[in-house]
Amino acid sequence: MNMSPEIPPDRSDADLLRRALTGDESAFVALYGRLKDGIFRYAFYMTNSKSAAEEATQEVFILLLKQGGNYRESRGDVGAFAFGIARNLVRRIERRERPYHPLPPDESLENFSAGLISDGLVSESPAGEVMRRQITERVQAAIATLPEHYRQAVVLCDLCELSYEEAASRLRCAVGTIRSRLNRAHALLATKLKPLCKGQAMETAGPEECLI
Repeated sequence: MNMSPEIPPDRSDADLLRRALTGDESAFVALYGRLKDGIFRYAFYMTNSKSAAEEATQEVFILLLKQGGNYRESRGDVGAFAFGIARNLVRRIERRERPYHPLPPDESLENFSAGLISDGLVSESPAGEVMRRQITERVQAAIATLPEHYRQAVVLCDLCELSYEEAASRLRCAVGTIRSRLNRAHALLATKLKPLCKGQAMETAGPEECLI
């Protein structure tokens, strides 16, 4: 690839891709910087593996250079095109039957976990901290058991923090479908993770006694 002068920040992703396909290294680096975090986070949450997410992210950009000529702006943005590549790679990784591994601590996952239980149920005590960690682990495991179409919605909207419109673009479905899938996924997760302990009982009950 050839290095061109610094890319103006107002260049569209589509323009960056076109330039990258002609060998413009600066355009490729700029496009990589815009898209890599979202692709990594998606692959990370879907595979429960940092190494698998890194592998998928690297492969996405290799394939983007190989398959970028197939991109058409009329079908969506470059981010959606790259996501389609990532989605196929994640499925390939999952077919390897990679064993489940707990994710490292992650703010988005912890915040989402907290939203699935009632406010005030977990205290600020050391026992409460243990409880929060166990809830996060249970949420992670529960997400992994969801049917793929529900899991995709949770990962994209709740963990990757995409809007309904952005998630719909990436999954090539209607916004209403995303809302429906997300509502159903939340109901399934809430059922799996409904706490048995309430209020101050959380202070004295063992963590294993407070979850179902």
